[in-house]
Amino acid sequence: MASISNLIQVKSEAVDFIDIEAKIVDLCKSNPKGIVDSDVKAALHDVSTQQYVKAINRLLSTGQIELLKSGTKLLYKYKDSQAASKTKGFEAEEKLIYQVIESSDNKGIWIRDIRFKCNLPMTQVNKVLKNLESKKLIKSVTSVGAGKKKVYMLYNMVPDTSVTGGAWYSDQDFEAEFVDILNQQCHKFLLQKLQQAQEMKIDPLLQRNRSYASSHEVWKYISDLGISKVSLTIKDIETILSTLLYDGMAEMIIVSDSSMDNIESGVIQKKLYRAVKPLLPVTGLMRIPCGVCPVVKNCYPGGLVSPQTCVYIKEWLD
Repeated sequence: MASISNLIQVKSEAVDFIDIEAKIVDLCKSNPKGIVDSDVKAALHDVSTQQYVKAINRLLSTGQIELLKSGTKLLYKYKDSQAASKTKGFEAEEKLIYQVIESSDNKGIWIRDIRFKCNLPMTQVNKVLKNLESKKLIKSVTSVGAGKKKVYMLYNMVPDTSVTGGAWYSDQDFEAEFVDILNQQCHKFLLQKLQQAQEMKIDPLLQRNRSYASSHEVWKYISDLGISKVSLTIKDIETILSTLLYDGMAEMIIVSDSSMDNIESGVIQKKLYRAVKPLLPVTGLMRIPCGVCPVVKNCYPGGLVSPQTCVYIKEWLD
């Protein structure tokens, strides 16, 4: 009888142990960025220290979770089988650098930041980066917004527009002529919309309302023209339309939009644009190219876009 009782007790402990592991894994899954050790212990307050340590060690050894350090705190993070297979057979330094690059997502990370986070010699960091690049696990991308600084990200990542510059750049070169053409075509469309409204024999207020165009309408017009080799988004078109606002060639209003397309998300806002004729001529200072440049935030001395190399500032000064 004693042996049967012992067997039942062992089975019960094994089941409890599996439940503890499952609870820890669920906690890590519900916190993708990692969960601190103290929070895991708090959630398992009825588990003994011995059981807790045993479960954590088993999950770490089987690769179901990983241990990270954030400042002075320890973090446990869920590690799926696919991610584990990528770093299988890695040395400790390779695994650490890969995880740091992975956490940077599609914005990438500079080599000095990698070194700072990993606390490794630069020669070792360079060696590991070359090894990971040769295996096509990571890639380097030149960031246009940081003085052509090279950043690293996972090989299959599509770089963020803050890195590539978006539609206004081609091979890290600013397409000034392309931006100018888009500016002219957007203004042309708004003028056509204004003229069509003015030709209507309707109430003046209704006529004014008909002269506005949404950013989606302008985007569709530009897309139908086929003047862009890259796929433009509505946000890209709104950036161009903003240059018309700054130059006093258009005005914008924001209205509520509860159309059927957006009924699930409730009432949202949309921007409407209208061509206008300035009452007074624009002063010289207001015509400075910086006021209508869509990439002025990336402009600084010595940068890819800079006052020293800007042809528009040179023409304005001349």
